[in-house]
Amino acid sequence: MPRSITISLPVTDVAVSKAFYTALGFVVDPQFTDTSAAFLRLSEAIQLVLLSHAKWSEFTARPIAPRTSSEVSLMISCDSRDEVDAMNRAAAEHGGVGDINPVQDHGSMYGRDFTDPDGHVWGAMWVDHSAMPPG
Repeated sequence: MPRSITISLPVTDVAVSKAFYTALGFVVDPQFTDTSAAFLRLSEAIQLVLLSHAKWSEFTARPIAPRTSSEVSLMISCDSRDEVDAMNRAAAEHGGVGDINPVQDHGSMYGRDFTDPDGHVWGAMWVDHSAMPPG
């Protein structure tokens, strides 16, 4: 069985966060979604679980980081610069904050960072693998 990754995030409002992530291309799995949690897929290997703060506290007593923190940055690969720009724009248009860091443009690598409505840091990155040196 191929490995996959499931990212669980505490969110203030599950409905708002579902709308945000579907605007980025995630697909909601209604079988595992209710008012306190939502299960979304970006691909067969990448899933996202959004948990209300109350639901999150059922799994851990650790505090939820404030939205101004940078605990982790999650990167999504994109097929083009245009897709990077579109994802950043969608984030900003759906309750997130676009371009929280300077745009990274290194010719064969291009990325833009944004946050979701709860301040979780994400990035969209395009890499031209054909321009990378071998090895």
